[in-house]
Amino acid sequence: MVENFKQHLENKIFNIISQAAKELNLESYVIGGFVRDILLERNHKKDIDIVAVGSGIELALKVSELLPNKPKVQVFKNYGTAMLRYKDMDIEFVGARKESYTHDSRNPLVEDGTLKDDQERRDFTINAMAFSLNSDNFGDLVDPFNGVSDLENKILKTPLNPDITYSDDPLRMMRAIRFATQLNFEIESESLASITKNKDRISIISGERIVDELNKILSSEKPSIGFLHLFKTGLLDIILPELTALNNVEEVEGHTHKNNFYHTLEVVDNICPNTDDVWLRWSALLHDIGKAPTKKFNKKQGWTFHGHEFLGGKMVKKIFERLHMPLNQKMKFVQKMVMMSSRPIVLAEDIVTDSAVRRLVFDAGKDVENLMTLCEADITTKNSKKFQKYHNNFKIVRLKIVEVEEKDRVRVFQPPITGEEIMEIFNLKPCREIGVLKEAVKEAILEGEIPNEYQPALDFVMKRAAKLGLKKA
Repeated sequence: MVENFKQHLENKIFNIISQAAKELNLESYVIGGFVRDILLERNHKKDIDIVAVGSGIELALKVSELLPNKPKVQVFKNYGTAMLRYKDMDIEFVGARKESYTHDSRNPLVEDGTLKDDQERRDFTINAMAFSLNSDNFGDLVDPFNGVSDLENKILKTPLNPDITYSDDPLRMMRAIRFATQLNFEIESESLASITKNKDRISIISGERIVDELNKILSSEKPSIGFLHLFKTGLLDIILPELTALNNVEEVEGHTHKNNFYHTLEVVDNICPNTDDVWLRWSALLHDIGKAPTKKFNKKQGWTFHGHEFLGGKMVKKIFERLHMPLNQKMKFVQKMVMMSSRPIVLAEDIVTDSAVRRLVFDAGKDVENLMTLCEADITTKNSKKFQKYHNNFKIVRLKIVEVEEKDRVRVFQPPITGEEIMEIFNLKPCREIGVLKEAVKEAILEGEIPNEYQPALDFVMKRAAKLGLKKA
């Protein structure tokens, strides 16, 4: 017996689509994510995909005609699709189609097909289910590949042979891993083996598309699920070799170091409950990438990674360029987090001095909170005493930050005395001495020699200027 879900199709738009299809003598169905999320009892998407057995563009134009405000229809002739917005929903219309692919492109050759043809070309069985919008069986579920049973078993399968599905459109390999992460589903073993087999096909996918999927994996509750899949299938080695390079533990004279790859995944999972900011999550993912190229062994200290933060910051830029990620403030933020990622840890290990905290707040500026969140996530020790000690020390650092900030306002540092004023006092033209005096004032504030106030800064400048042989005009 066919299950019926018309109670979920009460929104007026579905009746209008049904009416428009009837007038054009077409079959129409809602398909994909909307159907999947209803069956999963998740918040269903505001993106709705409609399949017409016939012209999707014609159906979209007819629907617009029947709607009271006649919304604008965007037509994408090349793809045979059309889109319109109704209230807060984006509705995409496509004609049912068969697809065939060439080896070097994910853009298919398209011809008209049946609903079944259209369902076969979908990425996963759970995304191939449809609800009928036809008046004689409105709301009936059409599920030729047992998507419902795969939903119940929490498994991701492809409608066709996975080699065909993934080779045709390699982005689907990323999507499989992303869905597995978001929904906490297993990828069927045959499908997983096929991703490993077809991994090199990912090279035909643009960096932007790959990053879009990586961002969705990073935005999930437990990104390590996705990154472990990417790692085990060999995709990660192609996309982010800087990360897989961390999976290399060496032993010299009985000394080993921790596995920085698995540590990184732990840090990413740790940070997720404390931030939704995908760029701070990227910072957690890349915070140790400088460790592989800086790893050295010496007899006194054992394994060292000197300068890994600085090198890591430079590597961030190369990764962003290679994957066509934004090279704006977002990249600069990730760079800054990576380069500063060890600073609070050093503070938390030592006695926390005011001047060290002032410098931290000065260098981190408005991002000091994010930096502390990253460093707390970086504590992955299994020694409960050490774990507690670090967390307690970070609490002290956080209190110190508040204290110092209230007193000296170094987070958005503005020097209490400007270069123009120094020029005026000593009747100077632009010269090296002005920079020297400004730098000396900044250092004195950061060291706690003077408060961040005008009069103490002026007195300090007068004394320091006398040493430089400058006289008041």
